[in-house]
Amino acid sequence: MTAFVPIRVAENSGISPEQKETSLLARLSEAGSLIVALSGGADSAYLAWAAQRALGERALSVTALSPSFLGARSRRSRSIHSRVPNPSRIIETHEVENPAYRANAADRCFYCKDELFSVLDAVAQERGFTATAYGVNADDTLDFRPGHAPLKNIACSRRLLDVGLRKSEIRQLSRRAGLPTWDRPASACLASRVPYGTEVTAERLTMIERGEAALRELGFRQFRVRLHDQLARVEIAPEEMERAFSKETCAAISQALKRAGFTYVALDLEGYRQGSLNEALPQPKRT
Repeated sequence: MTAFVPIRVAENSGISPEQKETSLLARLSEAGSLIVALSGGADSAYLAWAAQRALGERALSVTALSPSFLGARSRRSRSIHSRVPNPSRIIETHEVENPAYRANAADRCFYCKDELFSVLDAVAQERGFTATAYGVNADDTLDFRPGHAPLKNIACSRRLLDVGLRKSEIRQLSRRAGLPTWDRPASACLASRVPYGTEVTAERLTMIERGEAALRELGFRQFRVRLHDQLARVEIAPEEMERAFSKETCAAISQALKRAGFTYVALDLEGYRQGSLNEALPQPKRT
């Protein structure tokens, strides 16, 4: 593989989403051939759609499955293949076998992405693809993202770096393109529900997935089940919290999470927020 191409962006104030899309398609067409890491979320689905438009069959969507990304990712990815008909492939990654990943320090995401990039690189070499892309957007630079660190060790082309697309713009463009993922809630890997310093195990990840599947069946749309030993700390989107706190729904949530394997269940009064476990990390000193 000659390049690993992320969508990371500089400020492009005053440029419309449509202009950014035109720039993106032009940059993609320069890739020659491209592997898209397809998680099934809004960002990677839009990228897969754009790659198919720019490159046709020279774009390959690859979905990685592991205990950190189980049934939900597979279902999401399959649901968009009918709308993004470029060739696709499912691979397995084995980050959970890495003791450094399981140790779950603050740099856990580094080892996950390092495993993913290595496997994608092997697929690229096997299939003769010249570049790989994944769906990081401009808003991702606003949070703690150690998973991007592996890029420092890879020769990066700038074909996708300066497009400037933000999450809201990706959703807008995805809706215009008719992608079913345009309003899909954000969903990080299951290990992001485990506090730093608590070992990531397949058993814990399975408990979390079962718990979140139960909340989905109860009709909730945006949520997280954060694992704290035998306690499930449930975060529900603010607009859904009124229903969550009704007596009947509280009982249903408690029963569902206990069936998933938790002993105790608590609703977080602050509701869902992205990366809430990062709140426990030491804050940088201000000078």
